Amino acid sequence: MDSETRQHRIVELARTRGRVEVVSLAEELDVASETIRRDLKALAARRLLKRVHGGAVPAETAAFESGLEFRSQVDLAQKQRIAHAAVGLLHGAETVYLDEGFTPRLIAQQLADQRLTVVTSSLLAAEALAHSSTATVLLLGGRMRGRTLATVDHWAVEMLRGLVIDVAFIGTNAISRENGLTTSDPAVAAVKSTAVAVSRRSILVAAHSKFGLSNFCRFADVPDFEAIVTGSELGFAEAKSYEVLGPTVLRV
Repeated sequence: MDSETRQHRIVELARTRGRVEVVSLAEELDVASETIRRDLKALAARRLLKRVHGGAVPAETAAFESGLEFRSQVDLAQKQRIAHAAVGLLHGAETVYLDEGFTPRLIAQQLADQRLTVVTSSLLAAEALAHSSTATVLLLGGRMRGRTLATVDHWAVEMLRGLVIDVAFIGTNAISRENGLTTSDPAVAAVKSTAVAVSRRSILVAAHSKFGLSNFCRFADVPDFEAIVTGSELGFAEAKSYEVLGPTVLRV
């Protein structure tokens, strides 16, 4: 197997499994561990994978976006901590926007007993609040994206433009100091950027694995956010490098 074919196979395995390990890849592909390390370094340089201790995880790209099943399994404990900490930043908000994605759904579960108006593009977040006796839910209309069960396109954007929201909890596929917050789909980027624009306060909720990466469509800059809530898995020095740009960075 030549290096190009092998690296293509490594990316496929990472996207299917959510993570690949150097030792197991070396055994599976019948090559030396050092060869796999070189492959992972090359794939990371091409922003197809992100290196982690002992292996790599897939990076979101214009051609690849993880689905809900993947998102509900990867970094789950971290995402639960992030959601809990994010709710602590409501600070008396009466209207809340919940973005698409798995972490905003976890936030929705914790808002079910609060007296709020929740605007969301996410069917998952709306479902989590369906039986709440205190929360009023406004679900944005539009085309539903099957991969994320969220609404997009001009119906969603126009509805958002007519609102003024106290606080928005926004997710992202990637965040970097150079390119800001990016996602893989222009329609998703349009909804996210509009939510940030109409909200008095915007809070980013993102696992540590999203940092240092860039995707296809920019929807916001780091200084647009009051706070970034991430896991303690993000290094202290890297967190500080984002905090210098404006937002408070909470590592939980």
